[in-house]
Amino acid sequence: MPLVVQKFGGSSVADAASIQRVARRVVETRRAGNDVVVVVSAMGDTTDDLLDLAGQITDDAPAREMDILLTAGERISMSLLAMAIDAQGVKARSYTGQQAGLRTDTRYGKASIVGVVPERITRAVTEGQVAIVAGFQGVNELNDVTTLGRGGSDTTAVALAAALEADVCEIYTDVDGLFTADPRIVPSARRVQHITYEETLELAAHGAKILHLRAVEYARRYGVPLHVRSSFSNKEGTWVADTAATSAEEEAMEDPIISGVAHDRSQGKITVVGVPDVPGIAAKLFEVVAAADANIDMIVQNVSTQRTGLTDISFTLPEADGMATMKAIQGAAETLQYSEVRYDDQIGKLSLVGAGMRSHPGVSAKLFGALSAAGVNIEMISTSEIRISVVTRADHLDNAVRAVHTAFDLDTAESEAVVYGGSGR
Repeated sequence: MPLVVQKFGGSSVADAASIQRVARRVVETRRAGNDVVVVVSAMGDTTDDLLDLAGQITDDAPAREMDILLTAGERISMSLLAMAIDAQGVKARSYTGQQAGLRTDTRYGKASIVGVVPERITRAVTEGQVAIVAGFQGVNELNDVTTLGRGGSDTTAVALAAALEADVCEIYTDVDGLFTADPRIVPSARRVQHITYEETLELAAHGAKILHLRAVEYARRYGVPLHVRSSFSNKEGTWVADTAATSAEEEAMEDPIISGVAHDRSQGKITVVGVPDVPGIAAKLFEVVAAADANIDMIVQNVSTQRTGLTDISFTLPEADGMATMKAIQGAAETLQYSEVRYDDQIGKLSLVGAGMRSHPGVSAKLFGALSAAGVNIEMISTSEIRISVVTRADHLDNAVRAVHTAFDLDTAESEAVVYGGSGR
């Protein structure tokens, strides 16, 4: 019997009616002859509400206690969904991440999965039950509850699918699959039918919110086919796999040069001004940044002038890491010998992604031409084999996305993309 792992995001289980709708879909999948394991996120804005509540208590909550608090939301969802499925005549059991056998490291708040031992899940499936697992959480070697970071329920689902050798991992969200841009910004965005892990990784890493980056990495590593669909409709959605398999209609055409345009408003930029332009100084700077546990994205170093022997180094990082990193750099002022350090949180990043870039010249020229025509100034540029990213002002980002999307003929003349829930997850 085929095994299907289904993951439902917060907007899909936002209230009792939504949970009952999800239960009907799960029951239909089970009665169609499949074994089913379900992973759920917290209902609606529950996680944000819990964060706000903690903020009313303290602005320096212990990370361990925050993880215990935040995992409560998924436990509520899993139990309610199990009740709803059982009420429709199919046996279901709910399990926390710990009960499901998800083992993590000890980094509270952003733990990584180090192993999956799904004995109880396997037993439940063998007994003909639907297993409902709380996403976003696991347990570490100290037997403490840990969370996987925002969006971690995707990673839970893929990790379970890999451990259970599932036939497919279905990621249910509030849009009808992956689109060539965020439908909230570009209503004419086109649904992508098939896309490779490689392209999806680039999109997820640079702002596309539909799939969690670590989940895509996990799926690629273990060869788990992903099917991104909406829980609000029965449309086909998007398949993510090793190769972008095509339909008969698509086989008549060359693969598209560009798969999509991603954007990210959640980054900040730090500029270290007047750094001595000598060997080793950049290494010292980024050792300080690494010690602050910040993830660096784009880096630009200006050419030093002969008169001063000084240079400026700018880099982008998640906005959430900005203040801690600034403090770390300021604390190392004597070692780094810079003249000034600046922080800018009013930036936006646009990324153009497509495997066709490898064999099609002129992509950069068209991108920069579209941005110029839209009056968008570029502050930083970064590239990979299948991606070009630029940083611009945050208030220019929406116009930039629309201009680039149109320039690469990604708009569709069909009906506008529908966002059913509002969160995009």
